[in-house]
Amino acid sequence: MEKNRPIGIFDSGVGGLTVAKAIAELLPAESFIYFGDTRHAPYGDKSSHTIREYSQRISRFLVAQNCKAIVIACNSASAAAYQQLCADFPNIPIINVIDPAVKYIAQSEASKVGIIATRATVRSKVYAQRISAANQNLTVVQKATPLLAPLIEEGFAGTDVSKGALAHYLNHSSLKKLSDLILGCTHYPLLEEEIAAFLGPKVRVLNSAKLAAQALQGVLAWQDLLSTSVDAGKRRFYVSEKTPAFTKIAKMFFGQEIRLEEKFLKS
Repeated sequence: MEKNRPIGIFDSGVGGLTVAKAIAELLPAESFIYFGDTRHAPYGDKSSHTIREYSQRISRFLVAQNCKAIVIACNSASAAAYQQLCADFPNIPIINVIDPAVKYIAQSEASKVGIIATRATVRSKVYAQRISAANQNLTVVQKATPLLAPLIEEGFAGTDVSKGALAHYLNHSSLKKLSDLILGCTHYPLLEEEIAAFLGPKVRVLNSAKLAAQALQGVLAWQDLLSTSVDAGKRRFYVSEKTPAFTKIAKMFFGQEIRLEEKFLKS
């Protein structure tokens, strides 16, 4: 029974569903509880202190739901709150979405790595610092793209609105002649095809959601916590405030059978 407890996954909104989907595909026997903090989305324009407070509140809820591990499916929260959550919950494995991408890119044949992310993630310099520490031969450039997450939250992915925003950001001179581009926000895989088409085949677009799922699998195996259930995992979805975009995207990823519960978390 210990092994069959759920995994807790959280994000500021719909972006972390890309991580939840990757986990469901890689580890179909695992159950999970997803919390989207839609009331406070996006996290990218919040202070580090505020992001930590939100992350601690959600993590306490997930721990109270008997989760065996927590996945921070948000780059802004991974940058601002990971260390704090590890200190707060030392007996629960916590996986962030930044370190698996850093490890992968540092060991690859990359030369010039671009990172597009929220203001909070870019401001933290977490990607640039960790990539440079792991591989000093890489050139790393960052570009804040603050409009993308709100556009996705409002359901504008795949429209002329998102295409215009991407063209504005990706045409920036700092992002020329890239070998790789890290999608430094878990919302951005919802624009992955558009981004790849804009950049062309010479630029590898790195989806951190899949790498986070693989990191989770490794941690659960190492701690002997992989589910032994023979059935498909159960999935529960909570949001701090119901939004049409979240409902639409969650159903697109996981089917019509999902039940979305609204849960307001007190401080």
